[in-house]
Amino acid sequence: MVNPTPPGGVFDGPRHLYAVRVYYEDTDLSGITYHANYLRWFERARSDLLRMLEIDQRAEIEAGAEGGAYAVSEIHLKYLRPAKLDDDVVIETICTELGAASCRMHQIARRGDEKLCEATLRVGYISLSGRPKRQPAPWRDAFQSFMDQEAS
Repeated sequence: MVNPTPPGGVFDGPRHLYAVRVYYEDTDLSGITYHANYLRWFERARSDLLRMLEIDQRAEIEAGAEGGAYAVSEIHLKYLRPAKLDDDVVIETICTELGAASCRMHQIARRGDEKLCEATLRVGYISLSGRPKRQPAPWRDAFQSFMDQEAS
């Protein structure tokens, strides 16, 4: 038996691309994507990006008091066009700024060449008690390497 694997993204230079499809459950009564689903898609794309950068969030959380996690500290969304049932949408993620304890990102949901929704956000690294702390050096290095890639 062949076992399917979960969807994954791809790197395109300094961009991470993650594909989603609009399912019936994603839409509201008017047949367009419910606004909160963009947040869900953006989160999935960021989580996939971390996996591809070999950042093991689960191990860090399971490390207990020494561990930490990423948390969105601010986000701004701009809705531009509606996504509809069966649309193929690609979430593009770039890291625009990298700090000791946080990074800024820009995400765009696109249907083909059309921008549907844009997000500008800051993600902070925090201890499991909720206090800001420095990102692990290997994780910061992975983000820096991602940012330094040449666009194809």
